[in-house]
Amino acid sequence: MTHATLSPRELAASAGISTDTLRHYERSGVLPKPARTRAGYRRYPASAVAQLAVIRRALAIGFSIKELSRVFRERDQGGAPCRKVRAVVSNRLSRIDAEIEALTALKNDLVEMLENWDARLSATPPNAQARLLDSLAQSPTHGCTQKTAG
Repeated sequence: MTHATLSPRELAASAGISTDTLRHYERSGVLPKPARTRAGYRRYPASAVAQLAVIRRALAIGFSIKELSRVFRERDQGGAPCRKVRAVVSNRLSRIDAEIEALTALKNDLVEMLENWDARLSATPPNAQARLLDSLAQSPTHGCTQKTAG
């Protein structure tokens, strides 16, 4: 049994996670409970390595543990949660687009700020304070909030 299966430590190491994370995935229902030896030790099938890869990638692209658990449960009961899976990824893409828009606005604000600071520094004598941080109080905060077209 030990050659065809993995211990929790072996499985966790193969996936680059801790055994605590492995147990969390089990409790959450995203990783099936493993078989146990006569002594009560958990043993995972080799296929659990691929399952963990799916779990890790799904979490990285924006699935929550709860969403993933529901999808796996529906799939394992013979359902077809494919449209739900697509909706989660589509929503994640929309959130990424909004984040990119906010980061682009912040980048533009920072470029403008640096230009203003360069002008201020060029007019400031050496060893004199230019009060760059104090100027932030007068700066717009477009990058911190959504910029509106105007």
